[in-house]
Amino acid sequence: MLYRKLDTEREAAQRRLTSVLGQTGGTPQARTERDVATTTYSERLAQLGSVEQGLCFGRLDFHAGETVYVGRLGLFDEDGDYEPLLLDWRAPAARPFYLATAASPEGVRRRRHIRTLSRRVVALDDEILDLHAADQGHDLGLAGEAALLAALERHRTGEMSDIVATIQGEQDRIIRDELSGVLVVQGGPGTGKTAVALHRAAYLLYTYRQQLATRGVLVVGPNSTFLRYIGQVLPSLGETGVLLSTVGQLFPGIRATGEDGREAAEIKGRQVMVDILADAVADRQQVPDDCLEVEFDGGVLRLDRETCERARAKARGTLQPHNLARRAFVGELLESLAAQAAERFEVDLFEGVPDIPLRAGETADADVLDARDRAEIRTELANSDKVHDALNSLWPRLTPQRLLRDLLTSPDRLASAAGGRLTETERAFLARPVKSRWTPADVPLLDELAELLGEDDTEQRAERERREREERAYAEGVLHILEQDEEIIDEEILRVRDILDAELFAERQEARSELTAAERAAGDRKWTFGHLIVDEAQELSPMDWRLLMRRCPSRSMTLVGDVAQTGAPAGASSWQEMLGPYVGDRWRLRELTVNYRTPAEIMDLAAGALARVDPALRAPDSVRESGIEPWQRPLEGTSLESTVDEELRAAGGGTVAVLCPLARLEALRAVLPEDERLSLLGVEEAKGLEFDGVLVVAPEEIVAASSRGWNDLYVALTRATRRLGVVYTEHQLEPLVGAG
Repeated sequence: MLYRKLDTEREAAQRRLTSVLGQTGGTPQARTERDVATTTYSERLAQLGSVEQGLCFGRLDFHAGETVYVGRLGLFDEDGDYEPLLLDWRAPAARPFYLATAASPEGVRRRRHIRTLSRRVVALDDEILDLHAADQGHDLGLAGEAALLAALERHRTGEMSDIVATIQGEQDRIIRDELSGVLVVQGGPGTGKTAVALHRAAYLLYTYRQQLATRGVLVVGPNSTFLRYIGQVLPSLGETGVLLSTVGQLFPGIRATGEDGREAAEIKGRQVMVDILADAVADRQQVPDDCLEVEFDGGVLRLDRETCERARAKARGTLQPHNLARRAFVGELLESLAAQAAERFEVDLFEGVPDIPLRAGETADADVLDARDRAEIRTELANSDKVHDALNSLWPRLTPQRLLRDLLTSPDRLASAAGGRLTETERAFLARPVKSRWTPADVPLLDELAELLGEDDTEQRAERERREREERAYAEGVLHILEQDEEIIDEEILRVRDILDAELFAERQEARSELTAAERAAGDRKWTFGHLIVDEAQELSPMDWRLLMRRCPSRSMTLVGDVAQTGAPAGASSWQEMLGPYVGDRWRLRELTVNYRTPAEIMDLAAGALARVDPALRAPDSVRESGIEPWQRPLEGTSLESTVDEELRAAGGGTVAVLCPLARLEALRAVLPEDERLSLLGVEEAKGLEFDGVLVVAPEEIVAASSRGWNDLYVALTRATRRLGVVYTEHQLEPLVGAG
């Protein structure tokens, strides 16, 4: 019956959309209504089409005799009294499905988990919430243990699946936390941080639709591989209006496909770059050493240092960004040049002319040129290419891209801006060729410069005003024609002009965007989001955080991560270190303590690496054992190709990852077999991902590669859901000896 209802709704939405798209012409109001209807029906069709799999996954039988079904979205019996046929999992009434326990049943007698394949029920798992029942499940308090373990045992496919049918109590409480403020979710490997973050996005859009529909939700992940991995989760939950992005993709028009060395990435991420960039901008606001000569109208005008310093001080005193303050600087110097040009014109005019006796009331210093003449001279100066070049050499109009490229490709400019903040060696790490590609670490610097430079939109604003005048004139003409058409005028109906003036008509005539808020936001650097979700938040640098805080000035944020897994050189070691500069201590912490992904055997091995990160840290409790012990062997005498083949066979239809130091990627790529189930990745690229089997190559080199090498190794060891192998190059690392 539920699928019949789903099909009925989908067919109805398709008919309405087809009908709306078939309409043409009509009044401005009709066209506006058609645009709105098109967007509404398109979004509803996308939502209905995305919940086909696993539409209904739960049932609650209450002691009071009521039965409700829980699923991916709400469906109602519109033919009757609008009773719910299927309860949206995000609705308050659905909470007992995730939170009810034998100790606190919330009125539930039985909870049923329904597993389906396409539209066919393949399994039912019932829980009787009775304190006197013989088996109440794990001591970890798992809800729907059979359904949960069945989900965990499934092969990985290379794409993340939602957990909407198996959300656990501690996860549900985080998902449904309030919208406002900064929520930090700390959780070790396999605790479901990413899944919780994505389901929280879906929950917030459902519960706070009005607040978030226009501003949208931004989900930030560590890399593009991760975004592809999670890409289908939100659509499967019926939400298609969320922008998924990395920090490196948040500057429109920039494709950050280059790579930085660890040293360069760490330096670019430092807070001190704020001051370096500010000084780099100030360095482009020049004054001449002595005097700058400007050719104009066959003569030479001069700008002395004192005049230029006065103009610079006036421009900086406006406290506007560089490109906007430039108008004050240029205006002051144009006045000086215009005064010189006027004086020279008067001298030339009277040169060789005999003195003329003064009339009564005249003074010897009377101006020959009036205000209009001087204004014309100023305009000619402003339009002169040579004057423009001269002023541009002192205070150029800059883009973030031009300034940052100039800074990083010029040792002199970088040394001047950095002052004593960077050593010569550190400046050398930042040096780059002129034609190098932008890197992800460049994007926060470009964003910072965009704030420092500003955008002088005088020309664009003038063009926009011109178009608006033309549109209003066109609208006036259309309204005049409508008013003259006697066939559409009825004395009993308000005249056209009474209900629609020309300006409103022009606004409605503008091309209407059918893009979602997320799609519009992707092309607008100044867009601010209603809520921000950051995964692997511990990896972000101080400069990354400055960019993200601009995107969400309301500070409505969900940040998930694990400080024990921090591998980025510019990442932080504590949440307070990350958030203190922006919100002080006004953030709330929630912790995930249960490991759903990694078997206990693998976590026992990974615990040795975790102890080297911080002896005080405790690994999350695993919900299951796989019965498969992780193995370790030396690289010498081991054929990686045959070993990977063995792991692929052992994984059945599942996925296998080979994780190695970046320095070994190219060499391993040449010898490993080609298989769509096999991934060869550096540890940084594997953040947030999971695989049925994992082979860690050269753990010693992973540890030695950076100051946070043990963090990286801990990440690598905890990506597997079933099997883990370690191939070491020289000897076993001491913390791993005796384990596995």
